[in-house]
Amino acid sequence: MRLTILGCSGSIPGPNAAASGYLLEAEGYRLGLELGTGTFAQLQTVLDPFDLDALVLSHLHADHCADVNSLTVLRRYHPAPPYPARPRQLPLYAPAEAPSRLAHAYAADAAERACADLSDVYEFHELREETVQIGPFDVTAVAVYHPTPAFGLRIAYGGTILAYTGDTGQCRVLGELADGVDVLLSEASWTDAADRPPGVHLSGKEAGELAKEAGVSRLLLTHVAPWTDRNAVLAEAKAVFPDAELVTQGAVYDL
Repeated sequence: MRLTILGCSGSIPGPNAAASGYLLEAEGYRLGLELGTGTFAQLQTVLDPFDLDALVLSHLHADHCADVNSLTVLRRYHPAPPYPARPRQLPLYAPAEAPSRLAHAYAADAAERACADLSDVYEFHELREETVQIGPFDVTAVAVYHPTPAFGLRIAYGGTILAYTGDTGQCRVLGELADGVDVLLSEASWTDAADRPPGVHLSGKEAGELAKEAGVSRLLLTHVAPWTDRNAVLAEAKAVFPDAELVTQGAVYDL
């Protein structure tokens, strides 16, 4: 399975840095994971967006889903789509309120919101605590600790398992999510010393501790906020889990 980092800036995009977005590929199948602010531009540098086979959104904060708007415009209005007829729905897996949340974000005014419906563009699937097959991937969703319904994901293919924390504070289920995985893609939005509310994000130290306690083989840190010192986050994680590394926009990992 191949992982491409479309964006990894936490909470908001940074200077020339897109927010959360990832691409997973196996057997020619392309699975998008998040499509936050700025990531649609990055997606187009590596893939014709029409070639995306499915999309998963861990939760519905803008830094993880805002660029669904752009994807909607492309799939609705491109004058020469690479298939013969519309509608051609893209499978989209997300929390229950995704159809209304994304439609309202797309609509320009109250009149349009009253009748906004994206079902011509997307085949919506509610993300739940269960395992589903998406193309060649087995995807298990686990509810995590965040101010809005949010999920961590355990994605398996060909004997390799990637765990993705999504956005979360410390919680018991993270250990189960990451248990023994080959790769842990963990958010680490700030340093452990930062003044931060509970149940929102992990620190570098907490991500390192999670990786160590879960016995993962590799730790990839993501979602560092632009106002946070990336090197300090990495140092915290490496003090606990020496093989930790920070992902960068455009990086490609063969897992």
